[in-house]
Amino acid sequence: MIQAVSKKRLLSGMQPTGTGKLHLGNLEGALRNWVGLQDEFEIYCCVVDWHALTTRIEDTEGIQEASIEVAIDYLAAGLDPAKTAIFLQSQVKEHAELHLLLSMVTPLGWVERVPTFKEKRDNLTGEADASYGLLGYPVLQAADILLYRPFGVPVGKDQVPHLEITREIARRFNFLFGDVFPDIANVLSETPQMMGLDARKMSKSYGNAIYLADSEEETATKIMGAFTDPTKMRKDDPGHPDGCAVCALNRVYNPNWKITWEEDAAGLRGCVQNKREAAEAVNAALLPIRQKRKDLEQDRGEVLRILETGADRAREVASETMSLVRKAMHLP
Repeated sequence: MIQAVSKKRLLSGMQPTGTGKLHLGNLEGALRNWVGLQDEFEIYCCVVDWHALTTRIEDTEGIQEASIEVAIDYLAAGLDPAKTAIFLQSQVKEHAELHLLLSMVTPLGWVERVPTFKEKRDNLTGEADASYGLLGYPVLQAADILLYRPFGVPVGKDQVPHLEITREIARRFNFLFGDVFPDIANVLSETPQMMGLDARKMSKSYGNAIYLADSEEETATKIMGAFTDPTKMRKDDPGHPDGCAVCALNRVYNPNWKITWEEDAAGLRGCVQNKREAAEAVNAALLPIRQKRKDLEQDRGEVLRILETGADRAREVASETMSLVRKAMHLP
């Protein structure tokens, strides 16, 4: 029942949190990998805007604009709409239909045990209460993936456990109604763990991120104010580069990072020099992305056209899947 395609199919996406603008952690943790895979695989890459409703239902006004910002960063980073279907989740209504049907076969205990639910519930702000939609987040995520019957999902090793509930839901559906969904593979990639400017994981919620949309000046200012080794009080003090946010940036973006780390550890360079070189390296790496981003921002109509075309492509596959699902479940 699974349609053969000329290339194996992959599905991935990101949620438009905050302003939607993506940061270096998103770039290095996912986007670069997707760009590298699009010649080998048939990729469907969505902006999961309905997921944003689970935590910002009292502030929905900015979700559409944030979703477009995510799409702009997708394109600026190198996703090619001629190769990859880029679209908004909400533009393909079959996501909602499959979510409804999968929710009927998913035991309550499966979603209650997902650690992400407790984390998201605890991070709710204001007067917001945990909703049914937040609890059912993993089922909607499973629908997002299974709707395209993909070979797999590109993930880093730390994300592998998050896909297991999708596989469990697919297996239960297949057990009840026949083989409609494939067993989703983890398409693993080695991705650097991006350290934020305060030495924690880079995250919008921590306010420690460098964004693709930041200017060179903004980037340099952020890096010059970043957290460094607290034990290195003077230039000639031995450093500990493995715990320094600036040294971490040099490792990813500075071709000479090994020399900078060795000199830092030996007390042959100071934090200011590390910061200046990191700022130069990051800005050099982001220059082509920022230029393309600027062009896209000035032509929002083209971005919207790309999203509409991507949604058309996505709906073709989604419609096929829902026909198979309804037939398997003996639904009209």
